Amino acid sequence: MEYFYNLFIILLVVIGVASFTMFVRRLLINSSVKNRRLEMIEMKLDEMKELLLKEQSK
Repeated sequence: MEYFYNLFIILLVVIGVASFTMFVRRLLINSSVKNRRLEMIEMKLDEMKELLLKEQSK
């Protein structure tokens, strides 16, 4: 009986570690996607700024 109890505890720990690892992995993936989106927005804003400055200097 004690064998099953130990096995159950070990399985719970393994499942907990796997869940935590997948959670952190998902957070890292989502943050990298957000960073890429922000970089694209910054590039577009820079382009708009340059166009407005060119238009204003005419």
